[in-house]
Amino acid sequence: MSEPTEGTTDKAAGEAADKAADDVCAGRTDTATEAFVAHRNLLFTVAYEMLGSAADAEDVLQETWLRWVAVDLETVRDQRAYLVRITTRQALSRLRTLRRRKESYVGPWLPEPLLTAPDVAEDVELADSVSMAMLLVLETLAPTERAVFVLREVFDLGYDEIAEAVDKSLAAVRQIAHRARAHVAARRPREVISPAETRGALAAFQQAIETGDLQSLLDMIAPDVVLLTDGGGVVRAALAPVVGADKVVQVLGRIDAAMSVRPAQVNGYPALVLRQGDDVDTVMVLHIDNGLITGLYAVRNPEKLSRLGRETAVSR
Repeated sequence: MSEPTEGTTDKAAGEAADKAADDVCAGRTDTATEAFVAHRNLLFTVAYEMLGSAADAEDVLQETWLRWVAVDLETVRDQRAYLVRITTRQALSRLRTLRRRKESYVGPWLPEPLLTAPDVAEDVELADSVSMAMLLVLETLAPTERAVFVLREVFDLGYDEIAEAVDKSLAAVRQIAHRARAHVAARRPREVISPAETRGALAAFQQAIETGDLQSLLDMIAPDVVLLTDGGGVVRAALAPVVGADKVVQVLGRIDAAMSVRPAQVNGYPALVLRQGDDVDTVMVLHIDNGLITGLYAVRNPEKLSRLGRETAVSR
């Protein structure tokens, strides 16, 4: 048997070293993957509440993953906090881009609706934070205010963690949180409506729509009701808010009788999904105050309806 030469020995040693390095990298990737998957629903919810767009939230998660796998995990003390920090920074960058895009959006802009599991409604704070009404309130905050509010009020992160995520001093973050909290409190719905009450109002509303009973619609709608319809310039929709019971009922009376109208759990609350055949045409969310419908949000933009075929997991 011939002895191995110096060259073959060096080659074997090099291959062994390469294999060892690959094994270490694979191990790191597996660990990174496990941590990312464990926190994925949380990260998606952070991004979605900051952006109001599931499609953009998914893009943010992809960017977060690419940065996460490049991190030396041995230097990470708290993986959850580190991942939230990456996600927040990517979402802030995306939010500023979205704001410019919304300036040229055709007609009212509404958040992308999510089909959510029934257990989301059981977590009142989570359901409220992803509700259409709350997301519209969050739209009135500046980007950093929105990030600070979401991280503090929804996910209960410490001010020091938030300061790292938004790249601000601790004192500045406290001031921003106070300002954002007051801003939201002045605009958020004051009356808390139970899911049972919402379902009751929704069932009556659905029946009136299906039967074309305009008088019943008038009876359950507030005189100063506001209807927002989001068609994105792709499908027919009102280009400005429709205000007043008579005008809103006229619009609702034009709903195609051939459409199916079914209840669904959308953004943590009962809503209606209107379908033309097998295709989702409209998602309609109601806002109820003092027993009357004061707000109607109708999302018709097809680009925002692609996730209505499956539930989206959200968590805190």
